[in-house]
Amino acid sequence: MAREPRVLGMVLAGGEGKRLWPLTADRAKPAVPFGGNYRLIDFVLSNLVNAGYLRICVLTQYKSHSLDRHITQTWRMSTVIGNYITPVPAQQRLGPRWYTGSADAILQSSNLIYDDKPDYIVVFGADHVYRMDPRQMVAQHIASGAGVTCAGLRVPRTEATAFGVINSDPDKRIIDFLEKPAEPPGLPDSPDEAYASMGNYVFTTQALLDVLKEDSEDEGSVHDMGASIMPKMVKHGNAYVYDFSDNDVPGAEERDRGYWRDVGTIDAYYDAHMDLVAVHPIFNLYNQQWPIYTYHPQLPPAKFIEGGIAQESIVGAGTIVAGATVRHSVISPNVRLHAGAYVEGSVLMDGVQIGRGAVVRRAILDKDVVVPEGAHIGVEPELDHQRYHVSDGGIVTLGKRQLALP
Repeated sequence: MAREPRVLGMVLAGGEGKRLWPLTADRAKPAVPFGGNYRLIDFVLSNLVNAGYLRICVLTQYKSHSLDRHITQTWRMSTVIGNYITPVPAQQRLGPRWYTGSADAILQSSNLIYDDKPDYIVVFGADHVYRMDPRQMVAQHIASGAGVTCAGLRVPRTEATAFGVINSDPDKRIIDFLEKPAEPPGLPDSPDEAYASMGNYVFTTQALLDVLKEDSEDEGSVHDMGASIMPKMVKHGNAYVYDFSDNDVPGAEERDRGYWRDVGTIDAYYDAHMDLVAVHPIFNLYNQQWPIYTYHPQLPPAKFIEGGIAQESIVGAGTIVAGATVRHSVISPNVRLHAGAYVEGSVLMDGVQIGRGAVVRRAILDKDVVVPEGAHIGVEPELDHQRYHVSDGGIVTLGKRQLALP
């Protein structure tokens, strides 16, 4: 009987997430809450665990306390057969310095690779919202004999300028890896589309160790997986692309097939939430064949009293809607909405309180924000710009425990 290949997961979770400020003022980007119950890290970990990859190292760095706590409390594997999901902080094993890039993070953590002795290493990012069965990507990688396989998302060429772009031949061998090119190359079978790198990679172990060493000796390198490692692998001729549109996730429906969102900005983060509350959502949280796992607090069910209503919304456990109206919004657990309050097109995180008669529109309120009686958010743009953080798309965002002004 053939031995199953040994696969180690390495999740890059050290990003600051500056463009998500103020949501990242007190936490790392992968720890940012999403969808009422989850954190961004839960999506990549769920994909790996659902695929049966149960030995995973999460490389952390900036403001990692809440991320470390979430991983250790939520993602507990059975140690009886050697499974684990563990946060790995920057350890300065190669000298008194922090990670200088995503490739350097793996280099400094290469002891994890030598300890586990995997045949292949799955290196995924930690801050995207998507479903994916990575087994299919690993299978293509093994069959091709590649040193690295990079997941590619088909996007219109006009939008590809914002991504790392993969130029490949008809056999899926990567012939160029371009960082945010002005003229993205089209696909062999679809000239109006380009492959955007998803930041997900499968490496043959020795190929990864070799290229990390090569990169560490390159004084001009920025030590980044996309900008540094991939061009070197392309030069060696052993880099291939995996077409994400070929990925078949159990239980997925046609409308959410191939869904992937980089929620790196406030506007993208907001839009991804609005995807969830559509009548026919293009990302379905309710697929029980490929669940998204997380920690669920011990709370009673949500309650609606005194005529309180919620329409086209997600409402978390422990929330009480008392004579308030909620429309097209994501309401996290343990929120309180009082009589006459009106919330529309908004994202409310754990512990938010909305006072009597308050109005909240097109806003993101982080944990424990208090909106006093009669206050308005997202109603008067000029006043909002003076008081709060407002995105380019007009989304008003209040940070953790920020008190809204009356």
